[in-house]
Amino acid sequence: MRLGGPLFEDVTDPDRWVAALRRLEYRAAYCPVDSGENGGLVREYARAAAEADIVIAEVGAWSNPISPDEETRRTALALCQQRLALADQIGARCCVNIAGSRSRKWDGPHPENLSTETFDLIVESVRAIIDAVKPRRTFYALETMQWIFPHSPDAYLALIRAIDRERFAVHLDPVNLVCSPEKYYYNAGLIQECFAKLGPYIKCCHAKDIDLAEESTVHLSEVRLGLGGLDYRTFLRELDKLDPDIPLLLEHLPAAEAYALAAGHLRQVAKDAGVVLR
Repeated sequence: MRLGGPLFEDVTDPDRWVAALRRLEYRAAYCPVDSGENGGLVREYARAAAEADIVIAEVGAWSNPISPDEETRRTALALCQQRLALADQIGARCCVNIAGSRSRKWDGPHPENLSTETFDLIVESVRAIIDAVKPRRTFYALETMQWIFPHSPDAYLALIRAIDRERFAVHLDPVNLVCSPEKYYYNAGLIQECFAKLGPYIKCCHAKDIDLAEESTVHLSEVRLGLGGLDYRTFLRELDKLDPDIPLLLEHLPAAEAYALAAGHLRQVAKDAGVVLR
């Protein structure tokens, strides 16, 4: 697998981008350009990545294509199509979004999120995104979440079957599936289930951590990798069974120093587990 993360310096040209990744010993990267950039610049970054043996892991399409507001929904669908086209052009492993939400908040919980009707809306929206772009090199993927499909390995399998598109794939973030004390304490089994059922479809993964607070009601909080309870030894060993180029991307930390600590911890766990990070 290849480790990657955000960059906190000027990477406005391909040479600087490659140099920054090398300094951090990252062999995978978030997409360095937006869908509004000219095609020449996109090709320059793609060429630089290929020459430096860097995998462009994902293009984010963060938006709400199942919004109850029609204008918001149409705008989100167009954005997802643009970002998927960029992913295909630059050669990213995937274009990723969450499924969306029936809430007015694009990434918020809602009582209708886990209904049959919402499942059908997700199928319709993903098909519309993939069919409009017809990608040849990349995949459209939904990030696993707690309160919207796909919220479990079985729910993801059901979506794969229902969407029925070759270019639909899996983006795995196991932290986003930990939503109870049982799943927190036994997350190794949850991780193994994810890889047993979804392994062939996984194109990219996120790396973060989660902690269960000692309070009278359940409080699960995202924390820096190494400060929580996610079983990274199991996670890395399962990832190591897949494509050796599969990206694992650090995320959601406030500053470069926090990413350095997270990367250092992950590299030590990988070493202790006998897993090679490329």
